[in-house]
Amino acid sequence: MTIELEEPPLTSDNNQVLKDLFGGTMGGIAQVLVGQPFDTVKVRVQSAPEGMYSGSMDVIKQLVKNEGPFAFYKGTLTPLVGVGACVSVQFSVNEFMKRYYDDKLQGKPLSLSQFFVCGAVAGFANGFLASPIEHIRIRLQTQTGSASGAATFNGPIDCAKKLYQSNGFGHGIYRGLVPTLFRESVGLGIYFATYEALIGRELKNNKNMIRAEIPAWKLCLFGGLSGYTLWIGIYPVDVIKSKLQTDSLTKPNYKGSLSVVRDVFAKTGIKGFYKGFIPTILRAAPANGATFAVFELTMRVLG
Repeated sequence: MTIELEEPPLTSDNNQVLKDLFGGTMGGIAQVLVGQPFDTVKVRVQSAPEGMYSGSMDVIKQLVKNEGPFAFYKGTLTPLVGVGACVSVQFSVNEFMKRYYDDKLQGKPLSLSQFFVCGAVAGFANGFLASPIEHIRIRLQTQTGSASGAATFNGPIDCAKKLYQSNGFGHGIYRGLVPTLFRESVGLGIYFATYEALIGRELKNNKNMIRAEIPAWKLCLFGGLSGYTLWIGIYPVDVIKSKLQTDSLTKPNYKGSLSVVRDVFAKTGIKGFYKGFIPTILRAAPANGATFAVFELTMRVLG
């Protein structure tokens, strides 16, 4: 299956890479500002001991009661900088791969599988950056207690230092790398392929329209739908990653991903791999809609 995109040929000039990086950074910032409260709730539900919370609404109530409304933005500095960098890598590598295929196919339309490969390569590259950033963010998000209470980590830099001091790079800062790479590769392959399929369908239905003329609200809609397919496809892997990255630093319960799988399945069955799914899906549409819309609009401004 090929998807025809009625737009000018992709260019390969050096400035284009910088434009892609900047556009991705803007999209990443939008994603964090919109999605951080949902992500905090998701991480708390995923990583909490059994029985601590009855569900997402209970997390919200306890956060507001015990830590105040600003607790939803705990650890925001790390993702604001980090996710901006991650999304810039995702989009720039994805656009680079699209240009690669455009040259290889001499301007012929890419197939859905080729769009998947573009996203998967972007995801794999991004995984090495996303893993430590998400690990630090999750450690900060899951600190409980009031603002006046003693905190294990006093910010992202302190967190990174303590993770390294406890277990080095591989088992400390980069703990959870393998499931992150799998999640990013498969997830972003689905993510970008879905988005391009929706863009292609829109242009096919409106033959006089070019990509730059698609209205912002439709870009948001397509981005939101792409976010749904992403998370539906890889959510259990994200639970495994979160369990690894919230495990005790001094006396870890898990040796690796398989250890998490066995433990979760033994305690809660299949449903254990979908803890926190509701806030994730609620977050998917606005966060990913904002990401794609801001990226596309930024690229239009940059030319």
